[in-house]
Amino acid sequence: MRAPDARRSIRLFCIFLYICVWLSGCAGLGGQEPLRVSVAGIEPLKGEGLEMRFNVKLRIQNPNDAPVEYSGVSLQLDLNGQSFASGVSDEHGVVPRFGETVINVPLTVPAFSAVRQAFAIVGSTQTGNVPYVIHGRLAGGIGGGTRFVDEGKLSLPTNGLMGQ
Repeated sequence: MRAPDARRSIRLFCIFLYICVWLSGCAGLGGQEPLRVSVAGIEPLKGEGLEMRFNVKLRIQNPNDAPVEYSGVSLQLDLNGQSFASGVSDEHGVVPRFGETVINVPLTVPAFSAVRQAFAIVGSTQTGNVPYVIHGRLAGGIGGGTRFVDEGKLSLPTNGLMGQ
C-alpha cells in the first residue's frame, strides 16, 4: 500500500513543479512593453440602411524583442465617454519584433449612436475637440491575445458644423 501512496506523492510533486515552472515562464512575459496603436487612416464604406461604416487603418507598433502573432482583431470606439462604433476583422499576421504593421478593421456606427453623438456635440460647450478612446484586442498568441488602448481628442471643424 505504501508504493501507490509514494507514486501519488511524486506525481503531485511533479505536477506542482510543472505548474510553478509554467507560471514563472508566464511571469517573464509580463515584462514586455505594451503595443503602440494609432489610427493611420479612416475611409468611408458603404453602409446598410441607416448605419454608417468606416474602414479604420490601425498602425500597430511592437517595441519588444519578440514578434506578436495575431489571428483576428476587435475594436470598440467611444466618443465623449459613450460607445460609438465597433468592428471585427479576421485579418491575421505578425507584428515583427521592433516593427510595425497596418491592420484594416471595418467599423459600424449604428444610426442611433450617430444621432446621439450629433446632439451631444451640438449641445456641448466644447469647440471642436471630442475625446475618443479606442479599445481593441489582437486575438491569438499566448494568453488568447493582446489588448490595447489608444485615446486622444478629435479636432472637428467648427465652421459649417452648426451653420456658422
